[in-house]
Amino acid sequence: MKIRLLTALGAGTLLLAMQGPACAQDTNWPTRPLRMLVGSSPGGGTDAFARATAQGLTPLLHQNVVVENRPGASNTLANAITATSTDGNTMVMGVSTAMAIAPHLFKLSYKHDDLVPVVFAGAVPNVLVVNNDLPARNVQELVALLKRNPGHLNFASSGVGSTQHIAAELFMDATGTKMVHVPYQGSGPAMVDLMAGQVQVDFETAASAIPFIKSGKLRALAVLSAKRLSQIPDVPTLAQAGVPDLEMGAWYGIYMPAKTPPAVQKTLHDAVNRVLAMPTTQKILDAIGAEVTPMSQRQFIAFDKTENARYAAVIEKNHITVR
Repeated sequence: MKIRLLTALGAGTLLLAMQGPACAQDTNWPTRPLRMLVGSSPGGGTDAFARATAQGLTPLLHQNVVVENRPGASNTLANAITATSTDGNTMVMGVSTAMAIAPHLFKLSYKHDDLVPVVFAGAVPNVLVVNNDLPARNVQELVALLKRNPGHLNFASSGVGSTQHIAAELFMDATGTKMVHVPYQGSGPAMVDLMAGQVQVDFETAASAIPFIKSGKLRALAVLSAKRLSQIPDVPTLAQAGVPDLEMGAWYGIYMPAKTPPAVQKTLHDAVNRVLAMPTTQKILDAIGAEVTPMSQRQFIAFDKTENARYAAVIEKNHITVR
């Protein structure tokens, strides 16, 4: 099965009638500082998107936007806090791990519909990276090494059910290899242990991996996208490296409690899109391999629904479970 990122953009017109009539614009919001929750530790793609967005939102909304890391429960703890928030000033920078994968692997303390997709932020592909001491200079050498030593190497992820986890499972299925999963509470800690050799392999998001690849602290073997990344142009795609039909990436977007007034949602949606269009923001996101694809809120709602259905099918087809 080919796993493609952002295949559902065309579905945005399917749910045009989902939202009711917008109420009068609430020109008083926000009246207090805002908090943007992140479901992982500092240092990962979700954190990078949140901080870049918050930095631009503060002057636009005339209120401080504070990024608050709440790692845990495979990136869903921040969702649970946001879903039950009643202060009107809490949002979460959602990631596909928590928004489209976790609902099909875990029993959550909240319902997915308790959160409303407000604004799509962007997406980044995953990159296959290894510890520098690993005797594998390319994907085929890695596959050969894994086949000689089944179950002896460890792969890291930012949590059970993350895109790193799903990508590794699909890679092992496609290549007939076996590794041991070591989940972390976010990409930051996973990167630290990968560089130290505590784990040997990671299908990390480009946002987390690129700085370490460029500094020579990790070795990149392939990008899990349809084309090479301009930031690391010498790294082939996984298909070019001999493993076709496997693309994986993480997408990010801001969600708020479902009861948030439509006018508030619109204010935030419009403000975030202004931030994403700023050259300073684009420079920050380009450095981590991000692709910003503007969507209307209705398109994002449709995209969220389609991605949930897509990952549910992937998880069922590949028998991916929480072990």
